Amino acid sequence: MSKIWLIAQREYLTRVRKKSFIIMSLIGPLLTVALFAVPVLIAKMSDSGKVVAVADAGGLFAGKLPEAKDDISFTRVSSDLVTAKAEFNKAKYDALLYIPKLDISNPNGFQVFSRKGLGMALERDINRAVNNAVENQRLQKAGIDRTVLDNLKADVDLQTVSLSDEGERSSSTGISTGVAYAAGFLIYIFIFIYGVQIMRGVMEEKTNRIVEVVISSVKPFQLMMGKVLGIAGVGFTQLALWVVLSMGISSVMAGSMSPEKIAEDRMARTTAVARVDTPQDKSAKKENMMAQFTQALDNADLNVPLLVGCFLFYFLGGYLFYGALFGAIGSAVDSETDTQQFMMPVTMPLVLTFVVSQAILTTNPNGQVAFWMSIFPLTSPIAMMMRLPFGGVPMWQLGLSMALLIAGFVGAIWLAGRIYRVGILMYGKKVTYGELSKWLFYKG
Repeated sequence: MSKIWLIAQREYLTRVRKKSFIIMSLIGPLLTVALFAVPVLIAKMSDSGKVVAVADAGGLFAGKLPEAKDDISFTRVSSDLVTAKAEFNKAKYDALLYIPKLDISNPNGFQVFSRKGLGMALERDINRAVNNAVENQRLQKAGIDRTVLDNLKADVDLQTVSLSDEGERSSSTGISTGVAYAAGFLIYIFIFIYGVQIMRGVMEEKTNRIVEVVISSVKPFQLMMGKVLGIAGVGFTQLALWVVLSMGISSVMAGSMSPEKIAEDRMARTTAVARVDTPQDKSAKKENMMAQFTQALDNADLNVPLLVGCFLFYFLGGYLFYGALFGAIGSAVDSETDTQQFMMPVTMPLVLTFVVSQAILTTNPNGQVAFWMSIFPLTSPIAMMMRLPFGGVPMWQLGLSMALLIAGFVGAIWLAGRIYRVGILMYGKKVTYGELSKWLFYKG
């Protein structure tokens, strides 16, 4: 154990002292925030409030034009198409909607003019406004009051409750799905990023002949275990820094980048009314948002201690398991171009789990597919974390999954060590799967 600790310490200190680690630890949160903030900023800058001119020759909007909503508003122009086109070009409207004289039972002949093509969102909004107007006239012709029809529609607040041996427990499918995706995605990304680091580190030592000196003092199993644990420590350190810095940056930008703020800006541009919220209004909105979020979490009734503990276990266990396999690949080849034939079988279960989770695990978290994927060590790190937020996972399934993952990690380390002891001293030879199977049974 002392040798494993020394190797892990050396791997950890060597990497955390690099300038690239420090730079990425500081830039990583900015990139993470930018991933979400940049699209919002671009939409905010490009969203100038669309104005649609309406040439209503058919009298579809005889009463009044559609109300301004979000980033679109309507204005009336001449019902004559030629005159309306001239007004459209002169006023620089974003689109011109021409409504011909129509039969309300079979409406057709509508035209929308634009200078550079309509965007999908603008076309959808115009189409919705026309459809609503046609429906209103049909209802009026049939003697049906639109208000009465709208009142007949129901929007029931459905409260979900999970029944189990432990009793009743309220739940929230939306919150559970969000937590499941976040946990699965973090494990997925972490395994890929730092698993590849192990593979490249082993390849670098092999090509530089450093390992020939090291292997004379330690066993291949100890060297592989120390390398995997050391890089795991690097990953946890960087992840902790990213989480802390991301939370700080996100809290600073939350006020200016919130959806409520963007919606307010859109409405202000659309209605051309300058309205400034008082500090009391802003404080009330923040308190309302926090209250809604807290209420959603309370309704979800998540077992937070269990989720956090299991996340840390599968986060580390999944990395250690796959890290050993990536290390074995690195010891078997001489260059990254040769890794492709071995990377596919190792990464396919991981990719398949993440893809299947979106279609099956979150829709049926307690089905047979979810059960077997959460038990099998190659898929359990992501699959089990996708199941746990929904509840209903028996403790025996959770215990069996953890035990098999630990056994799989020990087996993967042993397997990687058997390949490692031969592969690190093998140069210039094209390795095949048949050759790897022979390495497993070499004596010595």
